[in-house]
Amino acid sequence: MSSTAVNVQANETAASASKPPQRLFIPGPTDVLPAVLAAQTAPMIGHRSDEFEALFAKCEVQLQSLFETRYRVYLVAASGTGLHEAAIRNAVGGRVVCFVNGAFSQRWHDVAVGCDKQVVRVDVPWNTAVKPEIVEQALLAALQDGPVDAITVVHNETSTGVVSPVAEIAEVVHRASPNTLILVDAVSSFAGMRIPTDAWGIDLLLTSSQKALALPPGLAFAAVSDRVLERAAQVKGRGWYFDFLNLEKSLKKHTTPATPAISLMRALSVQLDHIFAEGVDVRCERHARLAQRTQAWALRNGFALMAEEGYRSPTVTTITNTRGIDIDDLNQYLAGQEMELSNGYGVYKGKAFRIAHIGEVNDADLDRLLTAVEAYLAGAR
Repeated sequence: MSSTAVNVQANETAASASKPPQRLFIPGPTDVLPAVLAAQTAPMIGHRSDEFEALFAKCEVQLQSLFETRYRVYLVAASGTGLHEAAIRNAVGGRVVCFVNGAFSQRWHDVAVGCDKQVVRVDVPWNTAVKPEIVEQALLAALQDGPVDAITVVHNETSTGVVSPVAEIAEVVHRASPNTLILVDAVSSFAGMRIPTDAWGIDLLLTSSQKALALPPGLAFAAVSDRVLERAAQVKGRGWYFDFLNLEKSLKKHTTPATPAISLMRALSVQLDHIFAEGVDVRCERHARLAQRTQAWALRNGFALMAEEGYRSPTVTTITNTRGIDIDDLNQYLAGQEMELSNGYGVYKGKAFRIAHIGEVNDADLDRLLTAVEAYLAGAR
């Protein structure tokens, strides 16, 4: 390994020791550890070099472990939305059933429409989960008109803080329509909760870098099964940049078809080391604990929780603004202490606010935020 590669590898102890107080309590982008940010400043290398291929191979193995898959994980320079499009263009030649229960499941539906696919839209009330019985009913109805190539579902709706039971959904799909592929968006849940891709029977699981992975924006990842590749080989109009068959050829050489985001991949390597040093289970337990603390705080302070009980996110809590506070004013107050939370998304702006306990947020960070919000509620300005 070159001296440059050694310099950009940071261990968990060093990263934790240099962790500054959390500033962003929004559901992405999240704050990034200094050692991870610093990894991006190393001198540039050739993207067809042995050094880059070694970096790529290391990240691939670690990502397979984190995705809990024996299949490949594709890395692309894009947002998670880019992989929405990749999933549709590769896995759908005919019809797709899109379950919409929030802003980002709506976006995936819109992507499918934009790709000129035959789209069956199934609306589920916002703030509630996509449940197995809803999926079964909708899928059986769609099958009366012919085969369904795939379904799309968002695991953790960032806009509402609702988690849908993907494992149970997959069971229903495998039973009702074995040839239907299961495409899952885990952008705001991956690395914040365990998602055993293979064990749950997910065909494609996608995420992006700037949420629970706590990386800078710009990378997206997808665990992709052999079934998806077999389907892709039959689908026309896959494009080029997101063509899985194209990505697969390069993956076998530990590289990408187009120029990769080298600096971001160096940051990825450092952060993956940090995640495994912390321990995946420990990391997920931390997210769950912070979610429970935030939910209890909200109820104790006279607010209500917007997400359906039993399906609340471990990474972002959506709080109904029952006290009628000015959320923009609250954020101005928090900005004076170098903190920020999220207003409600879209139609919920002003009606709700979101506290993200995601990425590297710890108990001390959450204490700092909640103490500041309580001071604001008590009349501090």
